[in-house]
Amino acid sequence: MKIISAEFIKAAVDERGWPKDKLPQVAFAGRSNVGKSALINSLVNRRGLVRTSSTPGKTREINFFLVNGAFYFVDLPGFGFARVPGKVQESWGEMIEKYLLESPRLNLIVFLLDIRHRPGNNDMIMNRWLVENSLPAAYVATKADKIARGARNGYINAISGGLGVSAESIIQFSSVTGEGKDRLWETIKKSIA
Repeated sequence: MKIISAEFIKAAVDERGWPKDKLPQVAFAGRSNVGKSALINSLVNRRGLVRTSSTPGKTREINFFLVNGAFYFVDLPGFGFARVPGKVQESWGEMIEKYLLESPRLNLIVFLLDIRHRPGNNDMIMNRWLVENSLPAAYVATKADKIARGARNGYINAISGGLGVSAESIIQFSSVTGEGKDRLWETIKKSIA
């Protein structure tokens, strides 16, 4: 996809802050430190659009980015970061759940998992919740450049088996090399068409 523009629009903690227009939205969800910011920046060819941090758990609101004036990328707070107090994690959970269930414009959830790790408890809970609520999801294994191509099948099979999704449906992605970018864009374009 040709990116003409990508801009931060707003951060919201509840539905009063969600955009009121009728443009489609694509949300990005995953554990803290899974590479969400780097992936979004890579997709829109902009280094600093979404701020990356060396401290996981920094995103505390739902951030809306308008792409090409036509649709939104929605950056959800990362889940599962231990140093964030339990009460804060709870409020994030409620905020994310409300958005995913009630946003009338949500077309796709891009669920990110680190290719190097088996799905953790929070990943399994999130996936089960997505399935139970019949929410449209695309599965992306980030940081693919960290694993040699010949060794990746074992890692992808571990993610696939842990989540109960087909290995073929998991998009291997690297924000460093651009691998998987075209395939993910195709998935996004279909969802917002």
